[in-house]
This record gives sequence, C-alpha cells and structure tokens, in this order.
Amino acid sequence: MTDATHDFDLFVIGGGSGGVRAARLAALSGAKVGLAEEYRMGGTCVIRGCVPKKFMVYASKYGKDIKKAAGYGWSTGEVSYDHSAFATAMHAEVDRLSGIYFRNLKNAGVEIFEDRAEFVDKNTLRLKNSGKTVTAKKILVAVGGRPWRPSPEELPGVEHTITSDEIFHLEELPKHLVIAGGGYIAVEFAHVFAGLGVPTCLVYRGEEVLRGFDADVRTEVHEGLKEAGVQVITGTVFEKIEKRDGADLPLHLTMTNGHTLDCDVIMMGVGRRPNTEGLGCENAGVELNEKGAIPVNKWSKTNVDTVWAVGDVTDRVALTPVAIREGHAFAETEFYDKPWHFDHSDIPTAVFTQPEVGTVGMTEADARKEFGEIDIYKTRFKPMKNALNGDQTRILMKLVVRASDEKVLGVHIVGDDAAEMIQMVGIAVKMGATKPDFDRTCALHPSSAEELVTMRQKWIPDVQAT
Repeated sequence: MTDATHDFDLFVIGGGSGGVRAARLAALSGAKVGLAEEYRMGGTCVIRGCVPKKFMVYASKYGKDIKKAAGYGWSTGEVSYDHSAFATAMHAEVDRLSGIYFRNLKNAGVEIFEDRAEFVDKNTLRLKNSGKTVTAKKILVAVGGRPWRPSPEELPGVEHTITSDEIFHLEELPKHLVIAGGGYIAVEFAHVFAGLGVPTCLVYRGEEVLRGFDADVRTEVHEGLKEAGVQVITGTVFEKIEKRDGADLPLHLTMTNGHTLDCDVIMMGVGRRPNTEGLGCENAGVELNEKGAIPVNKWSKTNVDTVWAVGDVTDRVALTPVAIREGHAFAETEFYDKPWHFDHSDIPTAVFTQPEVGTVGMTEADARKEFGEIDIYKTRFKPMKNALNGDQTRILMKLVVRASDEKVLGVHIVGDDAAEMIQMVGIAVKMGATKPDFDRTCALHPSSAEELVTMRQKWIPDVQAT
C-alpha cells in the first residue's frame, strides 16, 4: 500500500482521541503512518479535559456523600480532604492513560514524532523542533482546540488569570475562586470547587447559564449552582483585574456593572477556539473560517485534496466520542474501502454539574421552531435515595415529542446518574422511538429511570406550572 513517492501514506497532526484512532486503524491496514504530537499523547480529553475533570467531580462529591450517609445510619469521625494526595493520584492515572495511547500507536506500527508539525505545502510538513521535513500522500489535522482568553487590551490584567488547562495543576485549593463564563466548563468547575469547600463565584454575561441547552435544563442548573453555595453574578463581565502584592486575596476584580471582588484565583472559562494558530494552513491552501476552524465536508475533507480534519479543530461538535467516530470513519473510508461518514444528529452528551445533566436530541424551543406542534412530558421529583438523607435535590426529566407522529425528538435529564441514563436513552432516540414505544416499555422499579417510561400526562404550563 505504501506510496514510494512520499515518506508516509498518512501523516496525522495531533495525538488526541480522533487523531490516534485514525492513525492506529490506518496503520493496521498496512499503510505507513506517522503522527506528531507536540505535548503529550491523549489530547485535551485525557490530559487536560474530560478525564481529570471527572476525577475532580468525583473528589468534590465524596465530601457531600459522607455527610449524607448519616441519614442511613453511618457515622464517621473527623473528615478532611488532602488536595495534594488527590492530585498526585489523578495525575498518575492521567500518565497511565497517556502511556496506553502511546503504546497502542506503537503496537499498530505508527511512527511517532514528539514534535510540532506545521504545513510547508499540501503534502509536506516541517517538524519544528528537529527541523526535519516529511511528506505524506494524505494528511489528517486533529489538533483540537485551546482555551480562549481576551487580549490585555480587551481585559487589562488578564495575565493574572488561568484557564481550564492550568486548573488541574493548582498545588493547593484557592481561598476564593472566581470563574468567568456560563458554559459547561465554567459550571462544572464551579460545582467542583464549591464541593471542595472553596468560596466560589461565577460571573456570566447572560441571564441564565448553559446557552444552547433546553430552557428547563438551564433553569435547573442555574438554581442548582446557587443551592450548592456558588455566588452567581449575571448580566456583567470583567472590566479589569489588578494584582495587589502582599494581600491575602491579591486579585482585585472590577466588573462592568461597577461591582468588585477580591480573590486569589480567577479562571477564564469563556470558550475554546480551534488550535490552528501557527499551523501553516495557508502554506497548504487549507481554508479557515472566521473562528480559525477548518471547514470540512461530511467526509471530513477540507478544500485541499490531500488534507482532512477531524475533531474540535473543525468546530462541528466538540466532544471526544465525536472526534473518535470521525477519525474512525476517515480511516475506514480511505484505507479499508469501507466508505461511511459520521451522523452528527442525536448525539447524547452530559454536563457534570452536581446533579449532572444528560441530554440527547432537540430542545423544546428548537423542536417548536422546526415542527410547530410539540407535546411535552415533564416530571420533577425527589429521588428515593434522598428520602432519608436530608438532601432536597430533585430530578428533572423531560421528553420532547413531535405531535404529528409521536416521535421522541429529545430527552433531557438533570439529576444523579443522568449521564448513565442518557447513554441508554440515546439508543432509542437514534432509532426513532416514539412515545408509545416508551409507554410500552416496562418500568424498572424502584429506580429514578423508570420515570422515563411512566410519564403519561402532557405538560400544560398554565395548569401544571409550579
């Protein structure tokens, strides 16, 4: 299979989940494959994203679970949290997973370059550290995204802030943490640090967090932040940040509404951008959009016949499993003569707030806009687990159903284990299940999930709103 006119049949830029999947599968087909990763194998998800974040979510929940256990007869002595011990264990596991990615590539026959690759032309890449150039018949860009921060001109003092990349490497807990943003990264970390006992404030320009999610989910999460002890300030943004040496809380933050806050750590969680800066796409003729993303067609192909792109760099759906499926589809299409492309509709996703969010399919607003008449089935209840432990947290479940044929267009859950439930419900939604299909499914009792198949009464806001 190897093309003698090039060094590689395929060269992958980026060692994240999408790039690694594509490289490994292509190499197993007999192709000669190279991959360059300038940081650590595993990409955003494994190294500085979903994996360490989920560990931090677990860590922050244990303290609350210990307290709630008293309602079930358990008593404990003095309880304390050692952030250093937790962080050591977390980073050791991240190192282990990164090593697995590396070994899997090696075992598949991929030649790995621990270097930064940049385009020279549409078939040639320069490895920045070594100065070496390599050529490839096909090039796959899988460089992911990076946290975005405003410039010092836009926000004086922004150099005193950190991003979600650095939050995993704090040597000790903040005394007072301020987070900018209202997306999933911001709200997840607000819950994490509040759960660890850190006074935490969230500042968001909008009126309700999680823009783009179903309105009921947004309200539930917004109220949940406040119930968790997070100070939520909406309708404003940062104006300037000043550092006052010697102060216990050295960062003095001024907001556009005139209010001020003193803290010691500020995290910017205001979004991510495709990581194409300095990649040299212009040298290969690869077009970028206004966000710096690489536009691709349904086959993940760019405007250049030798270049493809998958994952967050394309700004399609920024989720690790999506990048993996895109990389898989690319490899089977180009190296196994099994053409297929990933369908980006009805992707289940979670937000690991506390309680967490699980959602798949359309929001109520989007469904009404596209289809007109929509039926809503909704319930909000206290789970059985909270009957004895004093926890007043409730679970929200919502079905969005097309009235014309009763097809379930969307399912939205806010509550413990929502992510686990939504993965299974996602199968039904993807298959086109109807509300009668849900109704015919026998409930599993006692469980919270049984409510998904026992809702019978349509939601009429004027009658049922509480």
